[in-house]
Amino acid sequence: MAQKVNPYEVQGEIDYDKLIKEFGVKKITSEVLKEIEDIAGEIHPYLRRGIFFAYRDLKKIFDEYRKGNKFFLYTGRAPSGPIHIGHISVWIFMKWLQEKFGVEVWFQFPDEEKFLFKQEAKWEEIQKWLHENMLDVIALGFDPKKTHFLIDTKHAGIMYPEAVKVAKKITFSSIKAAFGFNDSNNIGSIFYTAMQTVPVFLPNVLRNEKRPCLIPLGIDQDVHFRLSRDVVEKLGHEKPAIIHAKFMPPLTGIEGKMSSSNPDSAILMTDSPKEVKRKINKYAFSGGRDTAEEQRKYGGNVEVDVACQWLKYFEPDDDKLEKIYEDYSKGKLLSGEVKKILIDKINEFLSEHQKRRKEAEKTLDKFIYKPERD
Repeated sequence: MAQKVNPYEVQGEIDYDKLIKEFGVKKITSEVLKEIEDIAGEIHPYLRRGIFFAYRDLKKIFDEYRKGNKFFLYTGRAPSGPIHIGHISVWIFMKWLQEKFGVEVWFQFPDEEKFLFKQEAKWEEIQKWLHENMLDVIALGFDPKKTHFLIDTKHAGIMYPEAVKVAKKITFSSIKAAFGFNDSNNIGSIFYTAMQTVPVFLPNVLRNEKRPCLIPLGIDQDVHFRLSRDVVEKLGHEKPAIIHAKFMPPLTGIEGKMSSSNPDSAILMTDSPKEVKRKINKYAFSGGRDTAEEQRKYGGNVEVDVACQWLKYFEPDDDKLEKIYEDYSKGKLLSGEVKKILIDKINEFLSEHQKRRKEAEKTLDKFIYKPERD
């Protein structure tokens, strides 16, 4: 299947070097990693393992930080269904950035997006998922004093005036070229990018500041901000810096990305230990041989084995991960044994997450941004 990467569709086996050239981003090199380590004191495993692999204007963030000018972080989630573990890698990394640099996170929930882009989307259903998704974000452990939720339809009073300014600078031809829109797209979907641009500079408008913005995101979302970067500069704001993540592959193979709409391809944050075990054992694509005897003799293919690839996200110890890879590729570990390691890791993670999720309701109000606090 041919590679296809945009905010609304990801298909094929992804060639990330090709995307770097196609999108005009820069690859994260060992020099960039050293710079991050010098400032943060350590390197997150997702950086060491190349999960975050490219960037725009990241060095400007470092330069400003060294001058004492803290940046702020921005990300988002368009509610339409349950959160799966593929969603949270960017947010886990953001939490690390928040802790290491002592910065704010502005988390946008564009509750209109899926309603505008999916014909079958029901407004009431989206609002239910908005609430559920916020609980999952809180359960990851963000600092409530430095984390602000922006909900597009609930914060329209502060967002819409800025979105209008953005919209005036974006032509319909630009939107059509960027997203492949045509005359059948509803006018809300055309305006949507203006709303998604606002958090890039809104914190500075609200507080009359000039802090730089850093956006960690999946590479498929980059097109929104290729448009935004030029527009915000025309409005007198700094272009946001971006750090891009690779896709966590679906259970069913290394092509495309995980999706909540295909429950066999994903582990949900609310899945039980039994369900995690069932899904991984049944659906996780194996890089092993046809028989245990052949696996022992020839070894397995780490690069296509989904359990091996997922362990990059859930085994923090580099030495342990390397040993698993080595043993699997030499036939000392069978596919079922690697799956067992992954099942235990994920269930341990989800057990703690689900405990925190039950408590998240009590603190939800602290996360929703209230303009009067400024």
